[in-house]
Amino acid sequence: MAKLKGNTLLVKENLNNSNHHVTAKNPLRDDAFDIDDNSKIKLIADKFKDIVEILGFDLTDDSIKDTPNRVAKMYVNEIFKGLNPTNKPKITLFKNEYEYYTPLVELNIPFTSFCEHHFVPIQGKANIVYIPKEYVIGLSKIHRLVNFYARRPQVQERLTKQIAQELSFTLKTNDVGVALKATHSCISCRGVEDLGSSTLTSTFLGQIKNDNNLVSVLLGSN
Repeated sequence: MAKLKGNTLLVKENLNNSNHHVTAKNPLRDDAFDIDDNSKIKLIADKFKDIVEILGFDLTDDSIKDTPNRVAKMYVNEIFKGLNPTNKPKITLFKNEYEYYTPLVELNIPFTSFCEHHFVPIQGKANIVYIPKEYVIGLSKIHRLVNFYARRPQVQERLTKQIAQELSFTLKTNDVGVALKATHSCISCRGVEDLGSSTLTSTFLGQIKNDNNLVSVLLGSN
C-alpha cells in the first residue's frame, strides 16, 4: 500500500474505512484509483478521440478538435467526480442544543446523475427527512451529500439507499427517509423514447417507515 503515489493511498483508505457504512456500493475495481486524475483525463481523451474518429468526424475541425479533451475533463472533474472519495463533502456536526426532536424535512433537492447502463443523464429531485437525536447538520450539507452520490454512473435504487445510509451514519440516527423522483434519458431519448414517464424510488428507516404522513409527504412532493 505504501508504494502508491499521489493521493492514491488516501483514496484507498477512504474507500476501505470512511465509507464502510455505505452498503450499497458502486461496482468499482480495487485498483480504481491507482491512476491519478490527470492521467485518467489523458487516457480517456485518447480513447474518446478514437470514438469520434470512428463515428466519422473530422478532428481537424475547430468545433470538434478539442471535444475528446473536453469530454475527458467533464467525466473526471465534473459529472463523475462523486466516484472519488476525496471529493466527498466535509460534514460538520452540530450539537442539537435546541432539543429539536421532531422530523426535519428538506424537499425538492435537484440532482443530476447518470445511468450506468448507457452513461446518459438522470435528472430529478430528492425529498429527505430525518429525526435528529444528538446532532444536526447544516441544510446545505444534505444537498451536497445528495449531489456527491449522484455524480457518478448510477442506478436510482442504489443512489436512494446510498443517500439514506450516509445520512443515517453521519447523523447517528436510524430515523431517515429518502425519496427520489427522476426522469431517465435512457428511456426518453432511446429505446421506447417515452418523454412523459418518471421513476420514483424510496428508502424509509426507523420511525419514518411507520409514519404514513411523512411517507406521503416524501412521495408526493416532487
